[in-house]
Amino acid sequence: MGRHFKSALIGGLVGVAALFAAAGQAAEFPTRPIRLIVPYAAGGPTDVVGRVVADYLARDLKQATFVENKSGAQGAIGSEAVARSDSDGYTLLVVSGSMFVLNPILYKKLPYDPDRDFRTLAIVTEDPLVMEVNPSVPAKSVAEFVAYAKQNPGKLSFSSAGTGGVIHLAGEMFKQMAGIEMAHVPYKGAGPAMVDLLAGNVQVMFDSFGTAYPPVTAGSLRALGVSSAQRRPEWPDVPTIAESGFPDYLVSVWFAIAVPANVPENVAGILKASLDRALNDDTFRASLGKIGYSVKRPQSAAEIANFIEADRARWSAVVKDRNISLD
Repeated sequence: MGRHFKSALIGGLVGVAALFAAAGQAAEFPTRPIRLIVPYAAGGPTDVVGRVVADYLARDLKQATFVENKSGAQGAIGSEAVARSDSDGYTLLVVSGSMFVLNPILYKKLPYDPDRDFRTLAIVTEDPLVMEVNPSVPAKSVAEFVAYAKQNPGKLSFSSAGTGGVIHLAGEMFKQMAGIEMAHVPYKGAGPAMVDLLAGNVQVMFDSFGTAYPPVTAGSLRALGVSSAQRRPEWPDVPTIAESGFPDYLVSVWFAIAVPANVPENVAGILKASLDRALNDDTFRASLGKIGYSVKRPQSAAEIANFIEADRARWSAVVKDRNISLD
């Protein structure tokens, strides 16, 4: 047997062994705990969705799965951490739409690129925002709120999960459409923003339906309107902001799960399959539904990409029209 033939044979056997080893690793995934990075403070909508997803993945994949909060810079700190993590499928990102849609529009420099650095596996929920006020505000409707704001210039403030997010820009959009003044008070997440709204330190918030649902239902806050085209079935008596005199006011907020772009196809496939099972699981859907979240159905990679691109195009037009920049 010639020397060159022996070398080729040995090389071939090594290659085959490597393939079998890789296949074995993929078949075993996951063999250790999985982290879901939430780039906002605990208690907000991104955190709530992330914890319900983590609970399902732990049961479905039979591996410990936990949430880690890395808040700050409108989601950029946590996003960068995941983008730079090992591409092995053990670190996932819980995405709010603003991180992948608004940040690239509003900031010239970001420490991550949503299209280059990530692969979105599933869009979990999509919901409208709720215009909610502290009971100290006498307004019982959107029209009454606008009138009250005009009668009390400089006395109202609205909270948000951070500068540049959907919740912030939803407030800015309403200010401009209504011709009123409100001071913006940013927080490191919707949770802390909600705490100050409940305490009356700020008067209004344009919050995601899921996190607004419990305090509004309990009577701790008052809902004046929702940002969808139709009223929510849970609150048939709460009008849309569009029908309250602002027909162009249509805003939604969504949450997704993404992994670093270079995660191996087989590993990404295992994770996506588990997430798709969650989106079709009655118990998972009910667990989010009972706290006000509308769960999406599984989508293909192309459908997810089209969804994100359409949302980006819509917000780009809004930001350009209103000349909003955060640089």
